[in-house]
Amino acid sequence: MRRPVPERPGPGQESVWDYPRPPALDASRESVEVWLGGVRVAASTRTLRVLETSHPPTYYLPHADFAGGALRRTHGSSYCEWKGEALYFDVVGGDVEAAGAAWTYPHPTPGFEALLDHVAVMPGAMERCVVDGEVVVPQAGGFYGGWITGRVVGPFKGEPGTWGW
Repeated sequence: MRRPVPERPGPGQESVWDYPRPPALDASRESVEVWLGGVRVAASTRTLRVLETSHPPTYYLPHADFAGGALRRTHGSSYCEWKGEALYFDVVGGDVEAAGAAWTYPHPTPGFEALLDHVAVMPGAMERCVVDGEVVVPQAGGFYGGWITGRVVGPFKGEPGTWGW
């Protein structure tokens, strides 16, 4: 396994290698938008970022900040060792449906209670996600839901060869 060499953050940047494990929650007032099918399906300035070593932040938006009908509960669940059991939603925008592309923790574990009634989306399954006017680059790998912006430097888990980080 190749040992990662953290990039040095510049002014106003964060290194994902300074994020803790177990992860931390960070309240954010950044302007966050999620677009799908030519429609803005969510917008918020009341998000939570989950910050975990080697991962770009995952943004969780209040459920109430999604457009009506944009989230449709779907089958399936998964388990996070830190946050508990996740349930999934299809995201619907315009004529487009992104199957299983959003999730929530209906009973978050101690330390993550603030995630209650918040929803994260896979940025790679959306038309675009935007943070303070910057279009997000999705975390590689299709498994993680990290949002890469100019605010964070890596390297980031998810690329080939990073599974063991």
